[in-house]
Amino acid sequence: MTEHGEGRGAIFTAKYNCEKLVYYEVFPDIEQAIAREKQLKHFKREWKNQLVNEFNPGWEDLSAQIVRDPDM
Repeated sequence: MTEHGEGRGAIFTAKYNCEKLVYYEVFPDIEQAIAREKQLKHFKREWKNQLVNEFNPGWEDLSAQIVRDPDM
């Protein structure tokens, strides 16, 4: 999470200057997570924004929540 926040270690986050985690989903296995990621790639930005607005209306940084959550 630190590397993402600092724009290091991940090409996408560095290229697009991503600084906050505003949305996430938890899956029991990697195959389901990859399938969902591929599905979300095809969503229009408007739909993605709606997902974030429903999950995190204030668009707060959730990275600390991920680090504290033992189920992650």
